[in-house]
Amino acid sequence: MEVLTKEQIERYARHLVLAEAGMEGQQKLLQGRVLIVGAGGLGSPVALYLAAAGVGTIGIVDADDVDLSNLQRQIGHTTADIGKAKIKSIQEKIHKMNPDVTVHTYSVFVNSENIWQLVTDYDFIVDCTDHFSAKFLINDACVLAKKPFCHAGISRFQGQLMTYVPGEGPCYRCVFQSPPPEDAVPNCKQVGIIGAMAGVIGSLQAMEVMKYLLGTGELLTGRLMTYDALKMEFRNIKLPGQVPGCAVCGEHPSIVVEDNVICNKTGL
Repeated sequence: MEVLTKEQIERYARHLVLAEAGMEGQQKLLQGRVLIVGAGGLGSPVALYLAAAGVGTIGIVDADDVDLSNLQRQIGHTTADIGKAKIKSIQEKIHKMNPDVTVHTYSVFVNSENIWQLVTDYDFIVDCTDHFSAKFLINDACVLAKKPFCHAGISRFQGQLMTYVPGEGPCYRCVFQSPPPEDAVPNCKQVGIIGAMAGVIGSLQAMEVMKYLLGTGELLTGRLMTYDALKMEFRNIKLPGQVPGCAVCGEHPSIVVEDNVICNKTGL
């Protein structure tokens, strides 16, 4: 185990006094590799809190540029960043916050041909996207690659999240089966979202990552946590176990990886 520098001991002092973290735990964080898919409302607090915590390698996937309408909730970007690539904007904030962190950026939208190569080099993946197709792709790639990940979704005054760990509880597809028809579910642009919702749910995602890397606490495996901000109410919904007929983790999966591409053998 490498010895922390004097500056690192001061920087992470509040972690070092935690029985659940300490010197060994901080080393685990510094050695951790986390991929964040989406650098917007959820991705911003996830990236900033993981960087502040000293997670050593952070990958960020996003192909969008910063827009004025983003700033109401995407706290990783500022007015001066308008027009700049989101991955570059977040990378700059992380480097200013913590020079211990190595940042890898990927200016792509995830698809069946690139998602496998994106997830395989990381210890934990964080789904911070706002598209159902991307969420299912992330799930499928993580299940096939045996990678843990945390899903989250937000809209209006509500949010939800769950964590998948291989061999522990159902995957996202077990619970939700398949993406809804395009335009069947209104997006945030159509129905709105209160800005702080992204901070609440994104911070909870960051907490799931840190607990996993530290090997402490109970993760949201087998549970879906929901949050209603208007009622100020959190709920934990117990999920059914792994579904035998699941298309990706079931007994006879139709979704597989071939030549580093996620494929559906049924064509559906």
